[in-house]
Amino acid sequence: MKAAAYIGGVLGLALLLTLVVRSDMPAMLQTLAEAGWRLLWLAPYRAVFFLCYALGWRVLLSACDPHSRAGIGYLFWVTTVREGVDRLLPVASVGGSVIAVRLLRWRDLAAPMVAATVIVEILLTLIVVYVFTAVGLIWLLHLNASGSEIHRVLLGLVLSLPVPVGFGLLLRYGSVFRRFESALRPLVGAASWADGAATLDRELRGLLRRTGSLISAGGLQFAAFVSGAFEVWLVLRLFGHPVGVGVAITLESMTQAVRHLAFIIPAGLGVQEAGLMLFGHALGVSGELALALSMAKRMREVLCGLPALLSWQWLEARRLRTR
Repeated sequence: MKAAAYIGGVLGLALLLTLVVRSDMPAMLQTLAEAGWRLLWLAPYRAVFFLCYALGWRVLLSACDPHSRAGIGYLFWVTTVREGVDRLLPVASVGGSVIAVRLLRWRDLAAPMVAATVIVEILLTLIVVYVFTAVGLIWLLHLNASGSEIHRVLLGLVLSLPVPVGFGLLLRYGSVFRRFESALRPLVGAASWADGAATLDRELRGLLRRTGSLISAGGLQFAAFVSGAFEVWLVLRLFGHPVGVGVAITLESMTQAVRHLAFIIPAGLGVQEAGLMLFGHALGVSGELALALSMAKRMREVLCGLPALLSWQWLEARRLRTR
C-alpha cells in the first residue's frame, strides 16, 4: 500500500503539472487574486463538514461508549486529524482511518469496537458517495449537459458498485477478519490474533444490525457532502462566476466520485483538478476557473489540516514524555 501510494502520488503530480502547464496560469492566478482574503472563510466553514461526520461517528459509537468518553468535541478533533492525514500526507485515503483508531484508543475504548465503527463508517462513506454521485448525475441530465464524461462516470459507478455491496455483505456474513487471520497464521504464526479477529467480526455484525444508527450516521455523512457543494457555490461566486445550486452539487459530487475511485492517489492529487476541469467544461466553467476552484480547496485543506496535524504530533510527543 505504501509503494502504491507513492506511485499514485507521482502519477497524480504528473497529471497536475500537465493540467497546469496546458492552462492559462496568469488567468487562474488573477481569478484567485480577485477573490483575495475572502477565500479564508472556507477554513472556518469546513467545521460544518467535520461536525456532521463527528455526530455520525458518535451515533455509531453510542453502543460501545455509553458514557461518551469520546465526546463530540474529541471526535470533531479526531475528524480534523483524519482529514489532515488523508489530504496532506503521502498516504492512500485510508491512512487517516488508521490514525483515527489509534486516537480513539487514547480514550480507553476497546480496539475491536473502535475499529468496527471506523470500518462501518468507511462502508457508509462509500454508499453515500454513490448516492451523492447519483444526485449529481440526475442534475447533469436535468441541466441537459452532454458528453462522454457522463457515460464514463455512469459506467464507473456501475462497474464499481459490487465493491461496496460485496464489502458490506462480507462484513455482515463473512467473518472476514477471522478468515484473514486463519490464512495468515501459517505465515506469521500469531495464533494470539484469533480472539481479536473473532471479536472484531462480532462487533461488526452487531453494528451492521443497528439499522437506525446506520441510517442516522449515513444521513449525517450525506449532509457533510452537501455542505461541500455550498463551498463550490461560494468560491465560484467569489470568482465572479455565480452558478446555481444544481451546478455546485454536480461539480462537488463528480469530484468526490473520481477522488474515491482513485483512492490510492494521495490527496487525489491531479485527480481532483482533472475532475473539476472535465465536468466544469460540460457545465460552462472554464478550465482556469476549475483550476482556481481546486486551488482554493487545496488552500482550505492546508489551513484546516496543518493545525490538526501539528496538534496531533504535539500530543504524541507529550504522551511519549509522560511514559
